[in-house]
Amino acid sequence: MRIHSLSRSAARRLRASSLLSLLLLLALCLSACSTSSAQTPGQTPSVPGSTGGKLTFPTTPPQLRAPDFGSPGQIAPTVKVLPSVAPTLILQFPLVPVSIKNTFPNASALVTVVQGNPDLSVFDTVIVDVQHMPPNIKFTIFFTEIATKPFGHAEYVGDLFTRGDGSGESIFHLITLVAFAADNRHPGTSNDQSGEASGTQLEHMGMWFDTIGAARQVLGDNTIPSTPFDGGHPPLHSGPQAMTDGQSLPVI
Repeated sequence: MRIHSLSRSAARRLRASSLLSLLLLLALCLSACSTSSAQTPGQTPSVPGSTGGKLTFPTTPPQLRAPDFGSPGQIAPTVKVLPSVAPTLILQFPLVPVSIKNTFPNASALVTVVQGNPDLSVFDTVIVDVQHMPPNIKFTIFFTEIATKPFGHAEYVGDLFTRGDGSGESIFHLITLVAFAADNRHPGTSNDQSGEASGTQLEHMGMWFDTIGAARQVLGDNTIPSTPFDGGHPPLHSGPQAMTDGQSLPVI
């Protein structure tokens, strides 16, 4: 029994010694890892894929250019091409008041169209920013074939709500610079900025009162006829055109 007791005690001491050795080995490994990964003061951390294993940042501003968009006689003179970084294309053009001209003569809108990399996305970004409009009113925005009556083919874009001071803005992501309408009963082609294209090009923009009731109240005329420039029911419940690009030549 005495010998058995001493063997069990020796086994316990052996296990304790082995555990201590493992802990010392683990501590040495952690110390080595910490030493190899530690950075000296002022040293740039190594980043896989960076130049020379160091972080690099641009030291000069990107080069801007104003790309060609159409040519004189093909694009409305109100369209401006803003400087941008390739391959981005940024256009701007104004909208002017129509039915609201007498009651809100200072109403204005600036439309910005941003085309990113056309090889990566077919969608453009359209920003509509309005000022001095009828306050607290919902308007609908459409691409149209013609800027003024009878407007021709049209495509619904989205809604814009004005604030109490008559300002407002909306941002849309949709096909813009190559927007077109097609009627397979009468197939055909038309010209856009790049030449002959399918269907009928929608190269203008307008804004309409969302409801005829709002238009009659704002304009003070209960005889104003309704229009179809909004969805829902009844189908002819929209008001007249409030803003237009007013151009005979394309703006988009």
